[in-house]
Amino acid sequence: MIMAMRVDYNIIITSAIIVAAASIISSTTAATTVPGLINIVNLGAIADGKTDSTLPFQSAWASACSSSKPVTIYVPSGRFFIRSAYFQGERCSNKAINFRIDGTLLAPTDYGKSSSDVWIKFEKATGVSISGGTLDGRGTNLWACKASSSSCPTGANTLGFYNSRDIIINGLSSINSQKFHIVMNGCQNVKLQGITISAPGNSPNTDGIHIEFSTGVTVLSSRIATGDDCVSIGPGSSNLWIQSITCGPGHGVSIGSLGWSAQEAGVQNVTLKTATFKSTQNGVRIKTWARESNGFVKGVVFQDLTMVQVQNPVIIDQNYCPGEHNCPHQLSGVAISDVIYEDIRGTSATDVGVKLDCSKEHPCSGIKMEDVNLSYDNRPAQVSCTNALGTTGGGGGAAAVIHDTTSSSCLM
Repeated sequence: MIMAMRVDYNIIITSAIIVAAASIISSTTAATTVPGLINIVNLGAIADGKTDSTLPFQSAWASACSSSKPVTIYVPSGRFFIRSAYFQGERCSNKAINFRIDGTLLAPTDYGKSSSDVWIKFEKATGVSISGGTLDGRGTNLWACKASSSSCPTGANTLGFYNSRDIIINGLSSINSQKFHIVMNGCQNVKLQGITISAPGNSPNTDGIHIEFSTGVTVLSSRIATGDDCVSIGPGSSNLWIQSITCGPGHGVSIGSLGWSAQEAGVQNVTLKTATFKSTQNGVRIKTWARESNGFVKGVVFQDLTMVQVQNPVIIDQNYCPGEHNCPHQLSGVAISDVIYEDIRGTSATDVGVKLDCSKEHPCSGIKMEDVNLSYDNRPAQVSCTNALGTTGGGGGAAAVIHDTTSSSCLM
């Protein structure tokens, strides 16, 4: 069930370009003109945190797109205010553009004036990489509005790639996003590595990395602390590899929510390996709405995970309805199959460490639990199980009490 990683030579070549560009940058001053290097300061960007530098960024993109050779757009140290940025790749002939960021990009704080749902947006881009830097969504004012009023705007995602391919993001930090931090929608062949995401645990709807309708996405060696899912996986996602991440605070790593639409693309071939969850609402979660849908989840591996005081370390929730408001109260049509939980240990913040609440219409099948060892208050955590079929193995913890369930139609 563990995915074999394939070598992508486009990523190798692009990585070499990034290293070469970094070497050039380190040996030049901010004002030096170097072939293949576009310094946004030379185009009028001002690092005072106040002057709108949107136009210099758009000009740098246009210039890079017209080049027949690899280009690095360089953002030096300092604080650059950008009201919004849209990078259209459909007419961009250059497939090797690297943003090297040594500074911090600042979003507007007057959230009510924004007409865009994404602060920094790439669409139909190919071969784009982002190295280093900090994106500050400055979402504090919007969160306060949402906490006190129901008439606030939804806010903007910080960074979004849409219908793009061959993307690398390395060493980027995203802080205080108004909404989602990083979004991959309709993308192929994406690598995110060394990502740091930070927002308060009570910041609303601030998913760390959101992936949907995308294939071949890799997330490595990243630290995510936010107010919603650390990683959320939406419909139409496949061939995802997530490894060596820490999550907390946050709502864990979630597949879903799925099944809101009657016709919906499924999720398949997802691996999460070597992750630590600290004081999160959930550890690993699959969540679907209780309504008719042709969606599915299959071929998922959760392996080598550490839970530290996690409220729901392992959970399948096919009656998902946040806030219990206007719930469908039907049966989930999403079919969940072939999910492996292996080598999961640590502590649960509640007495139920494993909760499998599957659909009566489409019971979960092919569930495998091997060496799941979770404790609560110095004793084995309990298991709640409904409509889930599969196998268990290993010793101690949740695996040992897997038969102490709330339903007879559960793991055998």
